[in-house]
Amino acid sequence: MHGSTPFSAPVVVFDDSHVASDVRLAPVNDLREAGEIRTGFLTTLERLERRLSPPVARFVPPDLARITRERRAEPPVNELLALDRVGNRPILLVNARAPLGYLAARSVKPGEGVLAADGSLVAAVCEAPTAAAFLRALLAGDPAPLPPVQTRGVGTAAHEVVAARVLHRPWHVRAMRDACLSDDLAHEIPLRLAARQSTPPLPAGVTVVGRHPVFIHPAASIFPSAVVDASGGPVLIDEHATVRPGSILIGPCAIGIHSTVLDRAVIRPGTAIGPWCKVAGEVGGTIFQGFANKAHDGYLGDSFVGEWVNLGAGTTNSNLLNTYGEIVARPLERSAGPAGSNERTGETFLGCVLGDHVKTAIGTRIMTGSIVGTGTMFAGSLPLAGTVPAYSWITDAGSKAYRFDKFLEVAQAAMARRNIKPGPAYVERLKSLTANGS
Repeated sequence: MHGSTPFSAPVVVFDDSHVASDVRLAPVNDLREAGEIRTGFLTTLERLERRLSPPVARFVPPDLARITRERRAEPPVNELLALDRVGNRPILLVNARAPLGYLAARSVKPGEGVLAADGSLVAAVCEAPTAAAFLRALLAGDPAPLPPVQTRGVGTAAHEVVAARVLHRPWHVRAMRDACLSDDLAHEIPLRLAARQSTPPLPAGVTVVGRHPVFIHPAASIFPSAVVDASGGPVLIDEHATVRPGSILIGPCAIGIHSTVLDRAVIRPGTAIGPWCKVAGEVGGTIFQGFANKAHDGYLGDSFVGEWVNLGAGTTNSNLLNTYGEIVARPLERSAGPAGSNERTGETFLGCVLGDHVKTAIGTRIMTGSIVGTGTMFAGSLPLAGTVPAYSWITDAGSKAYRFDKFLEVAQAAMARRNIKPGPAYVERLKSLTANGS
């Protein structure tokens, strides 16, 4: 059952990444609007749909409109006419860059808005004409559109601070990970139990320990000798997921639909594996967007893995400096351009951010704070480090641009293994991320 605002206002989600001050989320938003980024077990958009109500419209950066529509036609994308259907009722605007913005949205009153610390609008309730003017300015590229509502910041309470936090950098997904995963599991497990999706009897030899809830979907498969440790947090194993023999799952963690935890894998706390992934080795504090393979041994920690990533056997990343100091990273410019300046991340534990379609060779070492652009192919014997632009082909001979026709051939082959064919908008967006569009 969906939640609702106190006044049942229609929900409109907007992604202001293209106009908000100092936002560089690449590569995590190269191929998706901000609401589709997996920020815990759920994407931000899924969270809004479950906790508030299904949005009546979405407004995204114009260069992502076609791919967003192709992925999902409803709710309408960048259509102001969609607002006409709600009449003169107040509209609830929610920022797609706020992973837990629904919490802030629940507290706003008509004529009021909540601002993040940087002045970004998190949520507001305003009349339909006011909302339309705001969204029209957003689509036109207004650098700082704000509806004329009474705005307020947030208090010092922890839940208020996290509710109003918005994403600016790719490593902010890691910063929001624990709060989002905790919120997701706290809501999703009771909802599924209420829907009578009870955990089936476990096979002999499966060990479950700990006091936190464990939910295993009736259509999931878990093999003898697997261990589910809920001592430190809940564990959710979704529909058609598979947990192979000898695996250890340590909560809080979640395994998405049709994903497989392979034999003897160790899934540590803070991990959320999206749909259709294969994961082996040791993984901790990592979010998999979906459709990615880490099918061999190797460590992956405090990282974000985009779709269609394939990590070669033994690929291992560092998530902690030998000095135990704050990790510094460099963001990519918008649209996967060159790297910017080094920035303090505020994180002591930060692994890597891997854009969609990244591939690594066997034995790859990835250093702390690495940001790897979409479509990169890495096959070097030295560590992968720093910030790598999209479509980099890296070997011991050096780095060069990955020819787009060759990249697309590999991408289509990988996607065909999941019976998915990239649509024209998807291919167009991929091509637009190359240095010269060719």
